[in-house]
Amino acid sequence: MGRMKLRGNCPAKVDEKGRLKVPAPFLEVLKEYGSTQFYITSLDGKSARIYPLSVWTKKEEQLSALEPKDPANQAKRKILFWTSYYGQQVEIDGQGRLLLPGLLRDDAKLTAEVDVLGALDYLDVMNHVGVVDRLKSEPVTDDELNLLG
Repeated sequence: MGRMKLRGNCPAKVDEKGRLKVPAPFLEVLKEYGSTQFYITSLDGKSARIYPLSVWTKKEEQLSALEPKDPANQAKRKILFWTSYYGQQVEIDGQGRLLLPGLLRDDAKLTAEVDVLGALDYLDVMNHVGVVDRLKSEPVTDDELNLLG
């Protein structure tokens, strides 16, 4: 049947120590991955991506499989640069909290009110004001809507 997907939006808070309490609906899905380990990173410094470690490991394997002369190797190096700069492997605590990397927390303004958005196999955490700004500045186009059929 397959694993449940991470979808929807749950407002949440980051505490003064930089820990995100994973919203209950997402926590239930994350438990299906069978691990307490996660990789938290970013591709733009504006949001945190929380990957179950098994999902992140598969993404690393896909990147590693590129042949040295593959034109995508430049993109691979760029992705690894960003994800290594912001990345940190973390363990979820017994209260369902994840410590967001300090550098990423600062750059993406992940303090206090945040939105946790499901992205099928990872979570995207953004500053709430940033989410609202993005919704206003990046409306969905008709061509993009056609992807839904």
